[in-house]
Amino acid sequence: MSLQNVHVLHVHQKVTFMVNRYEVFVDDNGAPGQLVGFAEQKRLKIKERVTIYTDSSKSQVLFEFNARKVLDLGGGYDVTDGQGRSIGLFRKNFAKSLLRSTWHLEQQGWGQATGAERNKFLAGFRRLWQWIPVIGDAPFPMRYHFDFVTENGTPVFSVDKKTWLRDHYLVSIQDPGVDRRLVIAQAVALDALQSR
Repeated sequence: MSLQNVHVLHVHQKVTFMVNRYEVFVDDNGAPGQLVGFAEQKRLKIKERVTIYTDSSKSQVLFEFNARKVLDLGGGYDVTDGQGRSIGLFRKNFAKSLLRSTWHLEQQGWGQATGAERNKFLAGFRRLWQWIPVIGDAPFPMRYHFDFVTENGTPVFSVDKKTWLRDHYLVSIQDPGVDRRLVIAQAVALDALQSR
C-alpha cells in the first residue's frame, strides 16, 4: 500500500504523563485500519521537534517536523523525510489566529494551501473557553474542524475532530498531489501546537 494513494486517515492522540502520543491509521470502511504513523511529543520543549515513525517500534522514521525558531508565535515548521530532505513546511498565521486559527502549508513543486477553522462562532467560543476559571483547564468539549484550500479555493484536505472529549480526528484528502506526510504533519500539529 502506498501512503500517497490514501484519501482518508484517522489521527488519535493519547495523553500520557510525559508525552502526547499520536497514532495515524489508514481508514478501513469508516474505522481505523492499518497503523502508518506513530509519534510521541515531549511536553514543555522550548524548540518543538516531532518525529513520526512508521510504527510503534520507532525503528524507521517516516518524517519529522522541526520549529524554525524558539518560541516564535508565527513560526514555521520544516517537514523533512527520514534522510533529512525537505518535504515542505507549515506555519501558523498568528494575526489571523487571534480570532480564527489559520495555518499555511507549502510543498515544493505543488504549491500552497491555507487552512482555517470552519466555524467562526466555534472558533470564538474556543478562545473564550480558555479564559473561564477552572473550566478553561479542561479539554474543549466541542468538535471543531479545519479546511485547507489552495489560493483559488480548491479543497486540499480537511481535519475533523470526531469525538467530544478525546482527540480523534478524521483527515479527508481531496488533492492527489499533496504529500500525505505533509498532511499528517499538519494534522498532528493542529492538535499538538494549536494552543501556542
